[in-house]
Amino acid sequence: MTGELTPATAAAVAKRIESGELSPFACRNTSAIRRSSAERDRDTAIRPAFVRDAEKIVHLPAYNRMSGKTQVFSFRANDDLSRRGLHVQLVARVARDIGRALGLNLDLIEAIALGHDLGHTPFGHAGERFLNDAFHARTGRWFFHNVQSVRVIDVLGGRNVSLQTLDGCLTHNGEFEQQVFETSGLAEFDTFDRLVASCWETGEGAIGHLRPMTLEGCVVRISDMIAYVGKDRQDAIRAGILGEDAFDDGLGGAYNSWALQAFVVDVVENSFGRDRIAMSEEGFCELRRAKRENYEKIYGAGEVNSGLGRECAQLFDALYDHELAALRAGDESSAIFCQHVQGCERRLSHYGRTYDWEEDLDQTVVDFISAMTDDYFMATCEAVFPDSASIFPLRGYFPPGVRP
Repeated sequence: MTGELTPATAAAVAKRIESGELSPFACRNTSAIRRSSAERDRDTAIRPAFVRDAEKIVHLPAYNRMSGKTQVFSFRANDDLSRRGLHVQLVARVARDIGRALGLNLDLIEAIALGHDLGHTPFGHAGERFLNDAFHARTGRWFFHNVQSVRVIDVLGGRNVSLQTLDGCLTHNGEFEQQVFETSGLAEFDTFDRLVASCWETGEGAIGHLRPMTLEGCVVRISDMIAYVGKDRQDAIRAGILGEDAFDDGLGGAYNSWALQAFVVDVVENSFGRDRIAMSEEGFCELRRAKRENYEKIYGAGEVNSGLGRECAQLFDALYDHELAALRAGDESSAIFCQHVQGCERRLSHYGRTYDWEEDLDQTVVDFISAMTDDYFMATCEAVFPDSASIFPLRGYFPPGVRP
């Protein structure tokens, strides 16, 4: 992996960028599929289809909240550590670099990248696991953040976002590596809605087989891994979890800049002019190796995955029951009513839609908890469970005078 395109590919990429022509395999703006043909969502020269999608996404409350959600490290008062909001921007940056070289639709790439993690819980993948455990124990269904991302945009936001963008968010699967990504052939909402329903019902049985319907979605999927594999290492070093010499390749935090160049070039070299997105065998093996090392040395040692995991899981479980009881009792003074149900109803009314929160109370609880930032979750637990400090001494993780 030299980090340089072959002369032939470099010339072809330069020619395509200079001409501004899209690849024959790119998704055109005229191909956007929406649930509604509302006049306000009509394409214009200034705001074509997928520009509208990206703008709809960044104006959702859930997008703003990602700046307060864990990427990897939860309980460290260090503003230089990545949060979920930065991660989606880094994914968008990597994916746009690849997409530009391949002649793909950059607006669609940006929309998918910015929206793909909207359904993430507080406390990152550990929080996702804790909420899933609580949800599954009570309903037999499964919670995954990519499925919730679709719900946030399509149901809770009601923003009439395109099928292509929603599909890219659903299928991003940043935890599942593949050397070659081929499109699914999906072309209508009925099939997509059945896919979403099967993800709730069967979990990984459905999620593990998802494939994006566009090459743009495939690019975001591989860019998700490229964006975090080196950045998470930099954060671990900055947080003092590991030293610069802790990694097998000997690059330490410099691995991030090497990886961004090497992997992007590898994807472009192996995908240009083709109807699928691929990596070389060497590139794929290195990405898997680096990701595996992160799991061994970083993710498994994260605060919420270590000694605090049991206590944090207990709080997710207890808060779930507390909010479910408030809904069943019709307690309109509760946080879930005042700060979630009423807010969703107000926003959806602007689009002539309603929030059917009474239809599935467990789903409404999941909507509320997954939308919380880390700090909001901690503050809510402290208000609801006054003795939570003794169960889970969250305050001890902040310096004197700093309050979540």
